Amino acid sequence: MNQKLIIGIISLVVIAGGALIYSSSTSTETMVAVKQENMMKEDVMVADSEDAMMKKDGEAMADTGDMMKKDADVMINTGNVTVKNDTAMTDIKEVMKKVGSYESYNASKVAMASATHDVVLFFRASWCPKCTALDKNIKANLSAIPESLTILDTNYDNSADLKRKYGVTLQHTFVQVDADGNLIKKWSGSPTLASLVSEVK
Repeated sequence: MNQKLIIGIISLVVIAGGALIYSSSTSTETMVAVKQENMMKEDVMVADSEDAMMKKDGEAMADTGDMMKKDADVMINTGNVTVKNDTAMTDIKEVMKKVGSYESYNASKVAMASATHDVVLFFRASWCPKCTALDKNIKANLSAIPESLTILDTNYDNSADLKRKYGVTLQHTFVQVDADGNLIKKWSGSPTLASLVSEVK
């Protein structure tokens, strides 16, 4: 008799526990569904208010459109920069901040060097910790490379001729060259892009 009572109690506990778990998961699913529905409603409200604002702006622009067309010096707003309409494309290109580049070495890229543009070869080895650190720093700060600078990532291990030409005996060496590939300056040890840029003549 005691055995039947114990089995009955255990059965009731198992059934009650299963019902509680089912109830809990159902209410969680319901809460998630309600939350998703509320988020969708908020998105619709935001979209509706943006549409209304755009429509209002469109009406205002239509009212002033004729007046703007008559003015030869129409100003176009490009974010924080304003330029005249008659030379908009040229001015936008000039006004936007131009940056230099960090590219793999190619002999033809040396010809980019000029009186107003510097080219620096970065002799880098993948096994060199200082080289790897600087490579990461340059890539993290690409927008900080001056417009007038191109840095050429030169593989130290596969560039015997270039190393011989410029007397490079250590990885993490920098060689600034002219358009003909003649050495202008050579140095080692720049740990950051900023320090590399400060060395350029």
